[in-house]
Amino acid sequence: MEPAWRQQGRGRGRGQEADRSRPPQKERERPGAGAGVWAGGGRGGMTKTTATPPEPPQSVTVQSKFEEIRKSNQAAAQRLVELSSSSDEDEGVEVDNKDGKRGKVLASTFTTYTDQTGGDASALLRTGQYVSDLFQSGALTCLICIASVKRTQAVWSCSSCFSLFHLPCIQKWARDSAFLVSSVTDEDFGQKQHPWPCPKCRAEYQPSETPNRYMCFCGKQQDPPPDPWLAPHSCGSVCQRDIKPTCGHTCLLLCHPGPCPPCPKMVSVSCLCGKAKPLPRRCSNKPWSCQQQCNKLLPCRQHTCTHTCHSECSPCPRVSVQRCVCGREETERPCASPTWNCQQVCGSALSCGNHTCEVLCHHGNCPPCPRSVSRSCPCGKTKSSLPCTEEVVPCGDTCDRPLSCGKHTCSMRCHRGGCETCRQEVEKECRCGKYRKLMPCHRDFLCDSKCPKTRSCQRHQCRRKCCPGNCPPCDQSCGRSLGCRNHKCPSGCHPGSCYPCPESVEVKCSCGSSVLSVPCGRERSTKPPRCKEPCRCPPSCHHPSREPHRCHPPPCPPCRQSCQLPLPSCKHRCPLPCHDKVIVKNQQVQLAGPWEQPSAPAFVQKALPCAPCEVPIPTACFGDHEVSAVPCHRQGRFPCGRPCGQPLTCGNHTCSRECHLVTPGNKCEECEEPCLLPRPRGCPHRCSLRCHPSACPPCGHMTRQRCYCRISVLFIDCTKFTSADEKTKVELGSCNNQCPKELVCGHRCKQVCHPGVCEEKCQQKVKVRCPCKRIKKEFLCSDQCVVQCDDACRDQKKKVSLVKEAELKAAQEEEQRRLQEELEAFEKRQQRGGRRSKKRGRRGEVDEEGTGSGRWGKVFLFVFVPLAGALMSAAAYYLLNAP
Repeated sequence: MEPAWRQQGRGRGRGQEADRSRPPQKERERPGAGAGVWAGGGRGGMTKTTATPPEPPQSVTVQSKFEEIRKSNQAAAQRLVELSSSSDEDEGVEVDNKDGKRGKVLASTFTTYTDQTGGDASALLRTGQYVSDLFQSGALTCLICIASVKRTQAVWSCSSCFSLFHLPCIQKWARDSAFLVSSVTDEDFGQKQHPWPCPKCRAEYQPSETPNRYMCFCGKQQDPPPDPWLAPHSCGSVCQRDIKPTCGHTCLLLCHPGPCPPCPKMVSVSCLCGKAKPLPRRCSNKPWSCQQQCNKLLPCRQHTCTHTCHSECSPCPRVSVQRCVCGREETERPCASPTWNCQQVCGSALSCGNHTCEVLCHHGNCPPCPRSVSRSCPCGKTKSSLPCTEEVVPCGDTCDRPLSCGKHTCSMRCHRGGCETCRQEVEKECRCGKYRKLMPCHRDFLCDSKCPKTRSCQRHQCRRKCCPGNCPPCDQSCGRSLGCRNHKCPSGCHPGSCYPCPESVEVKCSCGSSVLSVPCGRERSTKPPRCKEPCRCPPSCHHPSREPHRCHPPPCPPCRQSCQLPLPSCKHRCPLPCHDKVIVKNQQVQLAGPWEQPSAPAFVQKALPCAPCEVPIPTACFGDHEVSAVPCHRQGRFPCGRPCGQPLTCGNHTCSRECHLVTPGNKCEECEEPCLLPRPRGCPHRCSLRCHPSACPPCGHMTRQRCYCRISVLFIDCTKFTSADEKTKVELGSCNNQCPKELVCGHRCKQVCHPGVCEEKCQQKVKVRCPCKRIKKEFLCSDQCVVQCDDACRDQKKKVSLVKEAELKAAQEEEQRRLQEELEAFEKRQQRGGRRSKKRGRRGEVDEEGTGSGRWGKVFLFVFVPLAGALMSAAAYYLLNAP
């Protein structure tokens, strides 16, 4: 917003003020005046800004230049005078209130409304507050520029929160808001039309609703002229805006700020149930009850409504016996919900005659058999019209159903169930488009590069991995200081300027009777409102009240009353003037030179003491041994030199000190003898006090002992332990931790640290298995139960043993066959290339003798042994799979 000194001549009264401040038309004409440009002024007016005049020609005389400068100075002085007069008018509103002008304007604004209500103005409190703020200096503030809204400035009022803003401020706000949203969200910048929000209530307005003219509150008159007998910015006509909530009537007040009051019209309306005759009621309070019983038939068609006159009947609260949808079951249910299902399967025979209905309790006929319709194979290529008793088998062709990736089809044969995940290798591009990679089709490819773009807040980077470009909104908090300098922006990080501070602060007078509500941030520059009440500040001196005067900003003037305080240590009163706050010269330290500045003010406000009293008064000594005359200002007891003689606190001895004053800080001497009183039973400590008359205090020592589990060391109050009973002593000796001892079974004791032996019965749950480890059950550890194998365990164990025997026998036969083959191969190698020995002939004879038996052994080894192993494996497989 432009400063106030540049807004003169705009808005209301623009023509009149301009005529007073401008020189005559002939005098204003000078070279270059025609080369002006039109600029938007306040309240929708257009003011012509004259361009800078070119250099005057040589023919212009010095006298003409002097006249131009003189006239411009006069115009500037006139504008300054008008500005001062405008400020004086704002500050002088309270003076107008004294003459009743403000009350007359308010009365004239509300006259048409109070005529309809018979003088009742209780519904006008909210609207009256808005009108009163227009007359009060500093009460209205533009939340955009944090400046006061004056009566001579063009304004715009929000239709939702009724806040006032300067017209140039709200125009700039609308343009900036639309620009920021468009620059962040539009791909084609500036092509879309975005709404702009109200700075206070965030109500959205379309671009076509941007104010471009200064209108009155009711919107009838453009540039309303100033009228001292009307509310500022008002046209003085009847408002005639539709009342909300809509009732068909219009507002009867004169053009006013804020919301319209409730409708005061009288209408004839019937009661809520419609039985009573119509009565005249206020339009804003039409609903009324005749207090008769409703008696309307409820939706259950069995009971009637028992409530008093109302608009809509509630559901029936009673309970009745109702059948389910299929009619098989009956139960008591609320009348408000008569329809219910019994959760039983229908079970009726379907039309095919082969299957039954599997739908839960339902209405009407059963649906047709789902298998009687035309069916196809799992892949959908082969159609079949088999009866509902037969299953459709797969066709054997390739499935070819599209996979979840949407690019490839299933390569398996026709099958039931869902297709598997696509596992073809394809070259994929990452989400941000920077890298490519071969990978399975069903997996997404995300690279590790971080997005360097700036988010919508224009302050922080995105930094999201593999960002496709649509960066998310900034999730950080704004935290910038608002214009009020008291709060920080609570919104998320955003571009552009922050919204104005929504808080309001009350500026009160010294007594608090007059209150002025201003936006947050204006309390430092706003003067307290003037108050007509007497000053309520408590007196700063000892007097009960101040001299009567009006409420004013602090400080109050000094008190001029007589002191009359009772003098210290006597019954006389001080006759001097009040000296609780007296300005005296401050005693400062001598400065080292002129370059050193004083650290304290030259004069300070202090409370001076009263003068001493000189009246002699008879006074006794400290120990009442003698009486002497002492001046009043020195009144007080004195030591006489004799022994004190007062009994000590122990009650057994007297004080031997010299006569002294007994005070809390100067008591008689204490008895030095030790206490000899007996101690409580069980306490081994001595009394810490010296000789004393009363009973000894409780023992403050702590006894150190170990807990029952012998782990923790406990410190117990001696007094508490000796005065406790047996149960409490047991509790004090426990550390309250779990007992660390182990039971016979090996588990830890579950009890808290306790004396004596732990319980033998263990409550820990253990899992017990049968010998074959198939059956598992839980028992208490103390029960010591055993789980035996059942028949199923024995059968399974028998089958496993048979399989193991068959496998072991087959393995042995296979090993024997392998060894035999290796032996034969070795013999053949020996026969082909072995060294001849002298004993070869003998060995050949032996080999020839065993040739006959070796052949049958090879036949048995290579034929019968594998055959026997295969037969045993088949038998074991049959035994394992037998039911």
